[in-house]
Amino acid sequence: MFVSDIRKEFYDVLLNQRVLLLVALDVDALCACKILQSLFQCDHVQYTLVPVAGWQDLETAFLEHKEQFKYHVLINCGANLDLLEALQPDEDTVFFICDTHRPIDVINIYNDAQIKLLIKQDDDLGVPAYDDLFRDDDSEDSGNESEGSEPTGKRRRLDEVTMERRIDRRRQRREWEDHRCWFLREILFEYEQFEYHGTSSAMVIFELAWVMSKDSNDMLWWAIIGLTDQWVHDKITQLPLTQVRQKFNSMDISLKDNLQEMIEESAIKFGMKDIRVQTFSVHFGFKNKFLASDIVYSAASLLENIEIDDGHKNFIEALDSLSRSNLDKVHQGLELAKQQLRVIHQTVASCICTNLIISHGPFLYCYLQEGTPDVKLYSKPICMKLLCKHLLKCFVRSTKNKRCKVLPLVMVAPMDLEKGTVIVIGIPPETESSDKKNFFGKAFEKAAESTSSRTLHDQFDNSIIELKTEDRSKFVDALISLLS
Repeated sequence: MFVSDIRKEFYDVLLNQRVLLLVALDVDALCACKILQSLFQCDHVQYTLVPVAGWQDLETAFLEHKEQFKYHVLINCGANLDLLEALQPDEDTVFFICDTHRPIDVINIYNDAQIKLLIKQDDDLGVPAYDDLFRDDDSEDSGNESEGSEPTGKRRRLDEVTMERRIDRRRQRREWEDHRCWFLREILFEYEQFEYHGTSSAMVIFELAWVMSKDSNDMLWWAIIGLTDQWVHDKITQLPLTQVRQKFNSMDISLKDNLQEMIEESAIKFGMKDIRVQTFSVHFGFKNKFLASDIVYSAASLLENIEIDDGHKNFIEALDSLSRSNLDKVHQGLELAKQQLRVIHQTVASCICTNLIISHGPFLYCYLQEGTPDVKLYSKPICMKLLCKHLLKCFVRSTKNKRCKVLPLVMVAPMDLEKGTVIVIGIPPETESSDKKNFFGKAFEKAAESTSSRTLHDQFDNSIIELKTEDRSKFVDALISLLS
């Protein structure tokens, strides 16, 4: 059920309660978490924070804590799956879900008792009507309550009418069930076929703070970072490497003064539109100035730091880096982000130069084999997605094949050598008219089902799955057949 008054139906309910806070591993979720933590601290709301990387983590965390908590707040997780079916909670358990993932599962939408959606309804949700999905049957008339007091002839006529009504209801129900079978498949397919994202969770929680007049500059900055996380894109410039590798303050004055014009000229030369974007910046004292995109890259790099193979520790490091008192962590994250972006740039160049991207009919395909430099980095979903986006953009601008310019990309990379699995991700075409809707979630599901491929759909993004390495070929073949 959608929450219409976020203060009254959500926040006021949690006052004087103990809350379990389950947060997904992305920067927008971190920012929403920071804002909510600040509000909880203001009102002395007791909570336990648990980071969750996927559905298995979410289920494990719930099972470990369900006896201690009645109220659960889920940030950027839980909306696109039937949560009650997955977790089997007690009837008095309540879930408040603030999630950008779309489409929202229809069971979550129409459950009034246990699911409360902190989601802006002015998003273009396109939810099917209740009557198209469910049927509330009238209870059968017993017709026996007054049998002893009615004359025999009248009772016989009443029995005949009652029986006719029952037969008519059963006939209507059979007709409705027959119609429902195909109609339900059609409307659910239409509703669920594309995966996309809605309003930033950080913006939703900041709006709550603003409504309660408890907002601050820090909360506003976190909301901006959360929003920036949804649209941030890296831009490549053709500047001298000796200058680029220096800090901006150490670059030649002539280069600093003309940097904007040089970037715009390079953008025109290589057909890169909208290379300049309007964004926000923040000053911490006189020395430290950061763009919102800087913080996004910093926090994301700390979140997926492969040097520390501990998801919970990385989560805390990334969360702490958002506080102004931890500028050393911001700088640490920025250095790590630079390393990651350099690795991604090298991988993109290698893939294009060695023709690793091939056209597989309805989509482009790229497989990074074990032994590729720094391939472990791509076992992480944020880095893998970043690689896919940059690779597709560069390939589209370098290829002469017009058809390839409008194709989506499927990319595979090693994930877990011990388990013998690969990570598979699909992204939509790189076109000006692209609405960022992704159809690979359902396609992956059907391809795996038709070939009995061993897959794990554990990510909150349905377009990212884990696949047994030996099933890769038949899975990709099935995907080609399905999308052709």
